Amino acid sequence: MKNMKYEAGTLILRVILGITFFIHGLVKFQGGIENIVGWFESIGLPGFMAYGVALIEVVGGIALIIGLGSRIVSALLALVMIGAILKVKLAVGFLGNGQMAGYELDLAFLAIAIFIAINGSKLLAVDQILFKAKNQNSTTA
Repeated sequence: MKNMKYEAGTLILRVILGITFFIHGLVKFQGGIENIVGWFESIGLPGFMAYGVALIEVVGGIALIIGLGSRIVSALLALVMIGAILKVKLAVGFLGNGQMAGYELDLAFLAIAIFIAINGSKLLAVDQILFKAKNQNSTTA
């Protein structure tokens, strides 16, 4: 019973994190990815990284929602959050400066991503279906 509560809680974290990153990535593409490229360059990052970040957010968000490669995806998203905090948000402070939000939400996303990267998330995850079928095939072969 305790394990089921743990998995249910982890499922909620995984899906909400996935939805959030999917939407953030989608907005980057819908708003004109070239604008994000320009912004990356203006803060001293290579512009091409905007494509990588947006792609990780969109594809990674979908992967988290369905539970595919959750640990790897969460580790990648944690790296994105570390970059965002260190390169952009740290200078404006924890709560921000009135013009830009602080890093409080980024820190929460980072914590969730690290939690999932460490612990995984099995409940209602495509991984479980794929690996269960793979393990059943390897034991019968």
